[in-house]
Amino acid sequence: MIVQKFGGVAMKDRDSRRLCIAHIKEGLEVHQNVIVVVSAIGRAPDPYSTDCLLKLTDAFSFSKSASDLAVSCGELIASAILSAELEEAGIPNRVLHGIQAGIWTSGDFGDGTISDVDPAMIIDSLKETGCVIIPGFQGINEFGQVMTIGRGGSDLTAIALGSAMRASHVEFFKDVPGIMSADPNQTKSAKKLEQMTIRQLLPLLDTDRPVIQKRAALYAMKKAIPLYVRGIASSEKGTWITP
Repeated sequence: MIVQKFGGVAMKDRDSRRLCIAHIKEGLEVHQNVIVVVSAIGRAPDPYSTDCLLKLTDAFSFSKSASDLAVSCGELIASAILSAELEEAGIPNRVLHGIQAGIWTSGDFGDGTISDVDPAMIIDSLKETGCVIIPGFQGINEFGQVMTIGRGGSDLTAIALGSAMRASHVEFFKDVPGIMSADPNQTKSAKKLEQMTIRQLLPLLDTDRPVIQKRAALYAMKKAIPLYVRGIASSEKGTWITP
C-alpha cells in the first residue's frame, strides 16, 4: 500500500481534482490499497483555504481551540468533495476524520505535535474498500478536541500514517515535476533531481513555501520512510527521496 498526499493547489477545482482521481486510480491498480491525505482547497483568497477560514472572525485570537476547530473544516470539506467525485468516477472509498483517523496530538492549539497514531479503524476500513481518505493537518488531543499541527501539517499527517501503516512510500503531488535544482520561476536552467537523500533535502526546505514541511521531512528521516515527489499534471517520473 501507499499514501498519497494532495495539497491545496491539487484540490483547487474540478479539473485539478480529476488529475488527483487519475493518480489515485493508478495507485489502486499498482498497490491495491491507497490512503489519501488532502489539504484544504486552494490558497488565499480561495474561500475554503486555511487563511480565509482564520479570518472569519477576529475573536479567534481569544480562543485557539475554536480557531483550530474552524480551520480543520477546510480539510474536511476537501475530503468530502473528493470522496463524492471518486464515487462518481466508480472508485469506492471511505472518509475517516476526527477520532476515526486515529491521529492523537498534544501540545498547543495551532501548532500541536503528533503523539501517537492508532491505525485500527483505517485497517478495518481497508478490508472493505481500497481507498481511505484522511483530512490532513489535524488530530485529536486527550480531551477529544480537534488540534491542528502547524502550517503544512498535512505533509506530516501523510508521513505519520505512512509510518504507522508501514506503507512502501509516501507520494506528494506538486505543480512541479519533482525536486528541482533551483527555483524554476527564477532559474531557467533548473533541472529535476531524480534521487536524493532526506538529509540532502532538508536545506532546501528553509523557505516560505517548502516543497514538503520540514517537520514532516525530519519525521520521515526518523522513521526511515521513502518519499516520492512528482508532478500532478503528468505521468513523468518524479524525485525519489530515500532515508
